[in-house]
Amino acid sequence: MQKNNLRTLWEILLASTKLGLTSFGGPVAHLAYFKEEYIDRRKWLDDRTYADIIAICQFLPGPASSQVGISIGMLRGGLLGGLVSWFGFTIPSVIVLIVFALLYQTFTLDDASFIHSLKIVAAAVVLHALIGLGKKLTPDKTRLAIAIIAASIMLLYPTAWMQILIILGAGLVGLKLFTHQVGTNVQPFHINISKKLGLTSLGILIGLLILLPILNRFTDNPLVAIFDTFFRVGSLVFGGGHVVLPMIERELVPTGFLTANEFLAGYGMAQAVPGPLFTFSSYLGTMMEGVLGAVVATIGIFLPSFLLIIAALPFLNELRKRASFQGILMGVNASVVGILLAAFYDPVIKSSILSASDFALAVILFGLLNIWKVPAWLIVILGVIGGYVLQVITI
Repeated sequence: MQKNNLRTLWEILLASTKLGLTSFGGPVAHLAYFKEEYIDRRKWLDDRTYADIIAICQFLPGPASSQVGISIGMLRGGLLGGLVSWFGFTIPSVIVLIVFALLYQTFTLDDASFIHSLKIVAAAVVLHALIGLGKKLTPDKTRLAIAIIAASIMLLYPTAWMQILIILGAGLVGLKLFTHQVGTNVQPFHINISKKLGLTSLGILIGLLILLPILNRFTDNPLVAIFDTFFRVGSLVFGGGHVVLPMIERELVPTGFLTANEFLAGYGMAQAVPGPLFTFSSYLGTMMEGVLGAVVATIGIFLPSFLLIIAALPFLNELRKRASFQGILMGVNASVVGILLAAFYDPVIKSSILSASDFALAVILFGLLNIWKVPAWLIVILGVIGGYVLQVITI
């Protein structure tokens, strides 16, 4: 491997690991942290390409924020870049959740005050990203109206399927209204993945969905059962990590793999660590079959994301050149701003801003981030310190 490639992979690993250690607050916050680090600071992509990738990932099942991170890694460093990007962003929370699973009876952070401070940090970071995306993706009244309508519908009907319907509807509106308004200066991106490999990847995904249940039925290996369960969940769940809860619960608790208390303890801990909520699978795998079970469950739930991204990226670049697809994306991107706005209220604001002191801290952090351009990782540290200070002075 050439020295330049190694340098690129090392750069991706450092950036993604920093995000994996500091990206608290769930999928919406993750997209905000990505924008701050990858787009605003490192200039790896332009805003429009970033928005297009978000839009595509919103269509796909699985963890959207992880898929966006994998996509950015692949655009920067090829297939290995995507793997390195995922590893750095994911492994910190995987380690914490495996340790928690091994010690969960005595190790709990559910009521720790710094957890609430991290939620306030997430609120400031998400608002900062929303403003930036809103300026780029809803610059006119028509697209702003699409965003407002999308946010209103999501707040009234907050389901994963409604999110997909909103995106599809916005795409149709964009096709009708924006096809003749699109620009010709779409910045192409280089991706070293062929269409043949993309189609092969999609075929592997479909093949595994068919073969794994058959293999599981005719073997008595618990690791095969774990891989089958988590691969199916990662392939079929729309709406991100929170939607995983009921689906995995139905797969594991009634069948006796875990008790309800064990399941909920791990889910609570998964909320308290940075990185993707899908690393909840690491805790569950450990509870069922130890550390090896954690590895199998983690690979099982994230592998579909890799296969789907490899299948989608080779076609995205060509589609972006077409006026009709650009029009669709203009509508979809506007609706994504609305969906993120709805998520900013629920769950971000509802779970973080519970008092006047919470709001005061959020305003200070937002000012530091938006006006004084303090980096997001430092905002995390300042937010935790500020939370403790406010706790002391408001007692």
